[in-house]
Amino acid sequence: MNDLKVEELTPSELGKKEYWEKCYKMELNNFEDHGDVGEVWFGEDAGMRMVDWLANKPELIAPSDSILDNGTGNGMLCIDLAREGFTNVCGVDYCQEAIDLAKKVSDEAGFSIHFEVGNILQRDSPCLQKSYKVVTDKGTFDAISLGLNAKEDKQTYIKNTYEILDDNGVFLITSCNWTTEELTSQFKDYFEHFFTIPTPTFTFGGKTGNMVSTVIFKKILNRPLD
Repeated sequence: MNDLKVEELTPSELGKKEYWEKCYKMELNNFEDHGDVGEVWFGEDAGMRMVDWLANKPELIAPSDSILDNGTGNGMLCIDLAREGFTNVCGVDYCQEAIDLAKKVSDEAGFSIHFEVGNILQRDSPCLQKSYKVVTDKGTFDAISLGLNAKEDKQTYIKNTYEILDDNGVFLITSCNWTTEELTSQFKDYFEHFFTIPTPTFTFGGKTGNMVSTVIFKKILNRPLD
């Protein structure tokens, strides 16, 4: 699995910050006008699979453990975590518009969740200078994979995620661009595969695949210094 050759994706608008700023500005306006929280990436089930897995692992995660949602968007994954009883949740996103939306949606839902503007590639916010028992990603690595500098930025993302995760923590990622095998191959220098959450399958041309991949990783401890 770890020796799989991974081809880079063709860059697209989804890899540009300007695209997301425009997207979340529109969704913020929609929420203020008629309460629509906006698009939930990969559907609500994708986020709930991550939440349910964490909730069912009390031997790994306590309700008070620190959780960072990286690339939080409208904040719905953070809200779902809070609804499940997790009390130490933080969401970061590099778009101010997304953070403004997440705060409003969270307030409307009755939760006090800390949201902050920050970019994992620069670790340029107070939240990204801390460490966490859990780090989640639902679409952020996908967006980075579609940028013009994807190959370099992906390595920075992986290294920085490693640095903000506790040694005994878990990293959960959901992707629609990469399979479990491809994710494991790309993260192999810093993380080891721990578990793959089953996701819906489809069959086309006699082959079966998954609409999304949701994978849990743990840090490789005592790895060689870069």
